[in-house]
Amino acid sequence: MSKKTLMDSTTATAELGWTVYPWEEVSGYDENMNTIRTYQVCNVFDTNQNNWVRTKYIRRRGAQRIHVEMKFSVRDCSSIPNVPGSCKETFNLYYYESDSDSATRTSPPWMENPWIKVDTIAADESFSQVDLGGRVMKINTEVRSFGPVSRNGFYLAFQDYGGCMSLIAVRVFYRKCPRIITNGALFQETLSGAESTSLVAARGVCIPNAEEVDVPIKLYCNGDGEWMVPIGRCMCKAGNEPVENGTVCRVLAIFISCSALSCSEIYLLQCN
Repeated sequence: MSKKTLMDSTTATAELGWTVYPWEEVSGYDENMNTIRTYQVCNVFDTNQNNWVRTKYIRRRGAQRIHVEMKFSVRDCSSIPNVPGSCKETFNLYYYESDSDSATRTSPPWMENPWIKVDTIAADESFSQVDLGGRVMKINTEVRSFGPVSRNGFYLAFQDYGGCMSLIAVRVFYRKCPRIITNGALFQETLSGAESTSLVAARGVCIPNAEEVDVPIKLYCNGDGEWMVPIGRCMCKAGNEPVENGTVCRVLAIFISCSALSCSEIYLLQCN
């Protein structure tokens, strides 16, 4: 399985500069106590919250299905004194496709439709005031995917509607099956399909000095970026042998006595 990163917030050396409505960008720490840029919001004492943060434009680079890994921490509502019942421990993930980086501070509008909701994200672990005092980091990691995507790129948005949370890291990637030689054939790198259950067919080409014995020569790339369902094969041609775990067909070294045949009449043979 191979992954290709499209965006990783932890690699930023300066401000991320995402568009906020009205989250706050601050310096924070990951689980290894490395300094990173994070976004946080905590308006739990005000009802009817609708707080958004939008990434910069992300080019999809031919990918049809996008994966988003999110690391975040959420405050336990029950640990906040006098907090109203509107306090939440979840947030929403959205995406918006576009052929160009055309978003403004107000467009697309901060609402579902035109934004497409991927999922509501819940924390497996939340932290309390006691954890803060002991500097205990309770970081959640969740991965979601969406597709098919067809425009040149997209934006991601995270909607808080009444929680106290920190968005620590966001990594956006797609999956692909790597270049491989198997069954005597070469298969080029192939992107996974638009759905998690998709199987993308790839045609193989026989390696040098090999020929098809079963056709067609195919492999299928699944949604996890893994090759599967091999069909057909190539075998080394006569006078060649498979070496290096079947990835190379090497010409056989044939030794024959010069007394039986003139060396000048032997092609690709060695006299002893």
